[in-house]
Amino acid sequence: MEYEIRYRPSYSMLLVKLNVGETIVGEAGAMTYMSPTIDVRTRKREKSLLGTIGLSLLGRQSFFVNDYTAASGPGMVAFTSAPIGDMEVLEVAPGKGYIIQKNAYVASTENVDLDVQWQGFTKGLFGQGLFMIKVTGKGTLFINTYGAIDKHTLNSGETLIVDNFHLVAFSDTCQYRVKKFGGLKETIFGGEGLVTEISGPGDVYIQTKNVRELVDWLWTLLEPRVQSRAR
Repeated sequence: MEYEIRYRPSYSMLLVKLNVGETIVGEAGAMTYMSPTIDVRTRKREKSLLGTIGLSLLGRQSFFVNDYTAASGPGMVAFTSAPIGDMEVLEVAPGKGYIIQKNAYVASTENVDLDVQWQGFTKGLFGQGLFMIKVTGKGTLFINTYGAIDKHTLNSGETLIVDNFHLVAFSDTCQYRVKKFGGLKETIFGGEGLVTEISGPGDVYIQTKNVRELVDWLWTLLEPRVQSRAR
């Protein structure tokens, strides 16, 4: 299987070329175009009833994926994501997995396993409408960010504190905990204000832009018009 990422860094699009019998797994809704030789199968990406219930109650959304298989001949599939930003390619192997934001997931090869990571991410992230996915197995993982990708490699004992809305992914070799962060964020979001403290060894991927802050800024422009029409 061959792939390339076009139009980096702001408007990245993943193009995957499949030989007959090859399959790429993509987030439902991420497909931009594909060859007529490609067969598509939609499925839920949970392993168990517990995972399904957990997503329904805590994540408040289901995680559907599509299997794209070159059936009647070689073909290609292109993927994009809603946020304006870059894409990153992560190689997954035994002992080298990742924890990623669900919204960052674009696509992966067949032997990459996606599952909800419960421990460490509980009320905090779910309460903000965010939840994380545990990525294991062997293969290639494609993720998307809002804005540019800021990668940090932490040695053993090194620690980084990341705003949850800027956190995209980190190695599963890292230790982490979600904690409160008082001050300005509480004022802006009207909530607890939560960050994740991550300790190495491993890599941390951060997005330079924050979708939540964009929404809040747009609302400051739209709110006066909405209120005036409601009167």
